[in-house]
Amino acid sequence: MNLALEVDNVAKLLYIGSKYAVMSLPKGKSPIVVKSFDPKSSVKRARIAKAKSHKWSIVVNEDKYVWKTKMERVAVIRKGLPYESIEVLSQRTNLPVKQVLHYFSVAQTTYNKKKRDKDLLSGRDSEIVLVLTELLDFGLEVFNNEKEKFQHWLKKPNISLGGATPESLFDTLTGIQEVRNSLNRIEYGNMA
Repeated sequence: MNLALEVDNVAKLLYIGSKYAVMSLPKGKSPIVVKSFDPKSSVKRARIAKAKSHKWSIVVNEDKYVWKTKMERVAVIRKGLPYESIEVLSQRTNLPVKQVLHYFSVAQTTYNKKKRDKDLLSGRDSEIVLVLTELLDFGLEVFNNEKEKFQHWLKKPNISLGGATPESLFDTLTGIQEVRNSLNRIEYGNMA
């Protein structure tokens, strides 16, 4: 397939479709050779990245819930988490249980009864616990495992979150995602 495209009135693309794309330049300049996309190396990089991917877990009582992919997370959500997982979140975020219960819209008395009866959280609440667990692990990674600095950041009003504290957004999945976006900006050197 031959295409002649004018690029900046100087160079013309002569041939595309083989292993290389060759451009002609004015006399005295050497041609630029651009390698084509190699899907095999891309697949290889993706496999290596997948092998290094995160594995999340939350330990409630003596039960350990582990997931590596979103589909495994869905399976844990469908199974349900015990109400004690709220205490685990409380400890990890350094927030009082009462405040965490507020994020889940659960009254203290209801929580105590459900915990005593060994009931499971709803699917929505189980999902928030798991997504928050992922967020907290990611946050610690961004803050180089300095738990105090990360917990301080969670409590501090944040410009990129419209002046809200990151922990105040833990009640919705969208809010949790915004906090994660803010952590991504910190990780890649943008202001957050």
